[in-house]
Amino acid sequence: MKKFKVTVLPGDGIGPEIISQAVEVMKLVGEKHGCGFEITEELLGGCAIDATGVPLPEKTLNTCRQSDAVLLGAVGGEKWDKLPGHLRPEAGLLGIRSGLGLFANLRPAVIYPALKNASPLRPDIVKDGIDIMVVRELTGGIYFGERGRKETQDRGQAAYDTELYTEAEVERIARLAFEAALKRKKKLTSVDKANVLESSRLWREVVVRVAKDYPDVELNHMYVDNAAMQLVRRPEQFDVVVTTNMFGDILSDEASMITGSIGMLPSASLGSGTLGLYEPIHGSAPDIAGQDRANPIATILSVAMMFRYSFGMEEAALDIEKAVNSVLEKGHRTADIAAPGENYVGTREMGRLIREEIERGN
Repeated sequence: MKKFKVTVLPGDGIGPEIISQAVEVMKLVGEKHGCGFEITEELLGGCAIDATGVPLPEKTLNTCRQSDAVLLGAVGGEKWDKLPGHLRPEAGLLGIRSGLGLFANLRPAVIYPALKNASPLRPDIVKDGIDIMVVRELTGGIYFGERGRKETQDRGQAAYDTELYTEAEVERIARLAFEAALKRKKKLTSVDKANVLESSRLWREVVVRVAKDYPDVELNHMYVDNAAMQLVRRPEQFDVVVTTNMFGDILSDEASMITGSIGMLPSASLGSGTLGLYEPIHGSAPDIAGQDRANPIATILSVAMMFRYSFGMEEAALDIEKAVNSVLEKGHRTADIAAPGENYVGTREMGRLIREEIERGN
């Protein structure tokens, strides 16, 4: 039996609750598809600060480096908000992405047909659902470029942030996006601002060059301002979207909001190998921690992404995604996706229902 090493980082707030349900799904799907797991739990975020004084202990990073995949719950909370920036829980997230060499963030934005009424978009726009994958470059661009302040003669202080990309950085994210497109509808939209920015002109040149190696993928280009409009005007035109760090930060959040609930959305951070970090996009929600009210679906769907991208087990990933869809079609909801006055189930019950669908074979 194939065995995968998985490091689990429950984190803070609702993290341990949603992680426990996701791990049970992972084990069940592993049994069904003939693989097992060596699971190690480590500290990250606020819980790590409380225990060790730092948000990312060296032991955690070393364990993750020796793993096939990392599954993260959520980090942060008001308890640690007054700490210096480098000691806050979120610094642990940046540190682990950098320490594992993860340069690409994959954010699916899916509107399931059963939940289309939860979307803020009109029904005639949503139609039968939406399925978009945003691939965001994660370690370059304006967030990591040279920055500073300087005095001007008569206008006070000036501040600057530099957008810089190398050909190698663009090529590696482009190739990852083309590979993702091959696994989906073979359609890729590259988003830039090449009519204004030199960094975007280089971005477009490299993407066009890489496209020659992927003749089966349809490539088109879109300026970021138009892309922002088109996401709410005609979202069905998109399949895989690849873009820079800053543009991806904005567009992935926009795409997530049109789905109606961030409690449904997973993510994967990937590098040049198969090691990936998988996590829901929502926060730690400390206000509902320990109340069995959190939605575990985003974390469970993150496990599906783990099977797909780190383990290369597409059928196992589909089993999880079909089970989630089946549970939703049968009308089961957690509090965040329930309509006003509608009955809803708790974290543990939602996890059980999804496992039941997997066992049933959807």
